[in-house]
Amino acid sequence: MAPRILGVTLARGGSKGVPRKNIRPILGVPLIAYTIVEARRAKHISRYIVSTDDEEIRDVARLYGAEVPFLRPAHLATDKATSRDALQHAVAWAEEQEGEPYEYVIDLPCTNPMRTSEDIDAALEKLMATGADSVIGVTQLEDHHPLRIKKIVDDRIVDFCLPEPIEAMRQDLKPDAYIRNGSIYSVRRDVLMLQNARYGTADSRPYIFPPERTVNVDTETDILLAELLFQRSPRDYVVPVSGGGASGGGASG
Repeated sequence: MAPRILGVTLARGGSKGVPRKNIRPILGVPLIAYTIVEARRAKHISRYIVSTDDEEIRDVARLYGAEVPFLRPAHLATDKATSRDALQHAVAWAEEQEGEPYEYVIDLPCTNPMRTSEDIDAALEKLMATGADSVIGVTQLEDHHPLRIKKIVDDRIVDFCLPEPIEAMRQDLKPDAYIRNGSIYSVRRDVLMLQNARYGTADSRPYIFPPERTVNVDTETDILLAELLFQRSPRDYVVPVSGGGASGGGASG
């Protein structure tokens, strides 16, 4: 029997960097729609829901085929509320409704419209195959080697941690370092609900995204980058569904 896997997208209404970010158009399509369509295409997710406190986001999410079975409590939609707390609320709600626990949970933030259903399935397959606590999306840093990072103190540039080798070439300092890219947080249910961790345990594993499928929309510049990447690598265009049916493809864009 296939494991029970709950997919969740957290989409609160009070985003600050880009106001109303979750429904901001990317090439004419609301940002959240890209995640909804790919989550519904993923073959391993048993049930997928959007958790939001905002009625407009709820209505847009439903237009693109998402299940939005509740409005998130206000105390879980503030600037100080954590994604872990909101995710735990969604899991507890679904399990209470269904009377059966899930085995895995995958948090799919809508900030990376480049993520595909194949990425989602591959991350889950790695989580299930390895027995890891979590598998999260990361991208290799292309240029920002830790030794090149600086801070400014009293209007002077100083090393952030260790001195930078003065004669080192940029290509010599390409880091074997990775950054979370806000795309996928898949986790065993017991780790999330009992150990109180979404990731960051001793057995968190990477799912590595290539740079061309990595955008973490948090600024207006990120939106421009997402549109450029889509124009260079088009996929099936996202269209609304009617009556909660299957998402349609159509013209690429």
